[in-house]
Amino acid sequence: MSSHAYLDQGLTILNTRLNAAPPPQKFSQQHRANPFITISRETGAGAATLGRLLLPMLNETLGQEGQGWMFLDKDLLRHLLTTRHLPERLAAYLPEDRVSEIQAVIGELVGLHPPLWELEQQVRRAILQIAETGRVIFAGRAAHLVTHNVPGGLHVRLVASLSSRIHRIMTLLNCSAAAAEAHIMKTDLTRGRYVRTSFDSDIADPHAYDLVINTDRVPPVSAVRMMVQALHDKVASLSKADVG
Repeated sequence: MSSHAYLDQGLTILNTRLNAAPPPQKFSQQHRANPFITISRETGAGAATLGRLLLPMLNETLGQEGQGWMFLDKDLLRHLLTTRHLPERLAAYLPEDRVSEIQAVIGELVGLHPPLWELEQQVRRAILQIAETGRVIFAGRAAHLVTHNVPGGLHVRLVASLSSRIHRIMTLLNCSAAAAEAHIMKTDLTRGRYVRTSFDSDIADPHAYDLVINTDRVPPVSAVRMMVQALHDKVASLSKADVG
């Protein structure tokens, strides 16, 4: 299945869930836990590849009739902006990709976009709402912190050596090694700054995750199996706690 097919399928599922799901609520131990995964990653660590490999395995082992798994990253923002009748260019002002605070303030003053805080709150509410329905993989957007109180989530951090990440980005963007390294440095800096300023957290803190996987050392298929098994075990333990 092509990446476009995954995107079309994911957005179709997303439309259905956002229209049918109730608003996010506070969670208790009696609240049924629906499984979901958040993936935080170093740039070029292979999140997109793992996401595509995860989908068929999750649908087979933790799927539910009429509610397949979906993989969401930047497409969540584009969908969110579209459904609120806002131009897609505003994605540049949102978490992980946003412009500097000075440019943002200027934009708000001259009416180029709604306040950043309002846009970010809309994104967080959407993440919580979708996480509650379950069967979704979030890549980035500090989803591991936004959903840390939602039961049923497996939070994963992907890391890799700089050399291998440069190679992946060179292939992905068809660029030189120097351009790939510059892209990696800029993107990682932006993501880290967002998590630090918005959540007072370190994006690289291993204590914030259930699993930290080095994709240099763990092949993609093995990494996917680890994640699926860990999620399965977490859901099983929550189910036992509910029964108890």
